[in-house]
Amino acid sequence: MQPYELPLAAAADAIRTRRLSPVDLVDSVLERVGQTDPQLNAYVTVTAEHARRAARAAAKDIAAGRHRGPLHGVPMGLKDLIDVVGIATSASSRVRAGHRAQASSTVATRLEAAGAVLVGKTHTHEFAYGLTTPQTSNAWHTGRVAGGSSGGSAVAVAAGAATFALGTDTGGSIRVPAALNGVVGLKPTYGLVPRHGVTPLSWSLDHVGPITRTVEDAALVLGALTGHDPRDPASPAPPAARYRPAADTDLTGLRVGVPRNYYFDHVEAEVETAVRSAIDRLEALGARLVEVEIPMTRYLQATQWGLMVPEATAYHERTLRTVPELYQADVRILLEAGELMGAGDYLRAQRARTLMRREWAALLRKVDLIAAPTVPATAARAGQETITWSDGTTEGVSDAYVRLSSPANITGIPSLSLPVGHDTRGLPIGMQLLGPPLGEHVLLRAGHAYERTRPARGLAHAA
Repeated sequence: MQPYELPLAAAADAIRTRRLSPVDLVDSVLERVGQTDPQLNAYVTVTAEHARRAARAAAKDIAAGRHRGPLHGVPMGLKDLIDVVGIATSASSRVRAGHRAQASSTVATRLEAAGAVLVGKTHTHEFAYGLTTPQTSNAWHTGRVAGGSSGGSAVAVAAGAATFALGTDTGGSIRVPAALNGVVGLKPTYGLVPRHGVTPLSWSLDHVGPITRTVEDAALVLGALTGHDPRDPASPAPPAARYRPAADTDLTGLRVGVPRNYYFDHVEAEVETAVRSAIDRLEALGARLVEVEIPMTRYLQATQWGLMVPEATAYHERTLRTVPELYQADVRILLEAGELMGAGDYLRAQRARTLMRREWAALLRKVDLIAAPTVPATAARAGQETITWSDGTTEGVSDAYVRLSSPANITGIPSLSLPVGHDTRGLPIGMQLLGPPLGEHVLLRAGHAYERTRPARGLAHAA
């Protein structure tokens, strides 16, 4: 096994016990970037010399007994909305041409303090305003979409071109590409991971979180990211939580909600089969399955768009008026549409969200988590605009991808996506686990238990 193939926990253990040097690991990942990125285009910028310097410094510190923890010397990618001082933050947009960050974001600062090594900045759908990341190819099939908006981060991790990465999630933008590329994506509780220094899409829906190869890896990264930051008004007092799950796979007593509505409506048959099989596996590990009714489903799409569109337009107001031609057409149209939405529409969306939060809180008192598909279909063909369901109805690709992930953004609850198989075309399928606010440790425990009973997953091999 080459060093780039190691998941984070294994790489961290090898570095800690000095069986692997951070220099060798970073060199291996950079070589992998060179092999895969011409086809996949996961990276906007590769910071090779920066990474090598940081790896040498990590090796020197570890040799001197100054080991900082499991991220020390481990190579990462950061979505190109996340500021790192002196490095471009392009948001994959011509609007940001020539921009360089004057200071690092909170998450970049915390990861640097933990010893993680930046390999590069990963592509996003322009300003995170989309669910496909069209410039990046799926790690399993280059003719398929990567998912978005954190497509570059998910593809880099899936291909071995980063040991872990960070993404952002406003309506599913961590979990959608994680599911479509066969990796793990965690959208934490709203505000748990500070967003200072991260280019916003929609301030009341945005989250930052890890994309990794395993659930245990996601827990390790989350542990380095959390903690109160007064510069993010949504940042809570730090919870006294232990995120890294134990090796135990016994889920006896865990109540798993299985939706009888919404989450299995208009879902590909192979996706439903794989997710229900994974839910059955949770039951075999001791969990108790409980049928649940998802509340207020008819208002979900309108509430998501009613919040996101005006907030995004407000952020882009100046550049939309001065340099509209620099935006891609799909993003510019959405931003212009936001100018047509009145304050009354926005307030109604906020009121709907308040009611949804109340109803979901009541639901999550009946169960410990909810298990459902992450996305209703596997990766669409590049350029494909719609999905046709078995009843003959059609749905836009982006609308389909956001449909099952957006409830966790509207309500702010945590959601973990993990791989549960492939369809007959070899494309990955994801299941998401949703829990109560600050319930990440429960999701990670269940996801890790499931993962430990399945065969080890290899890296993606794009066709």
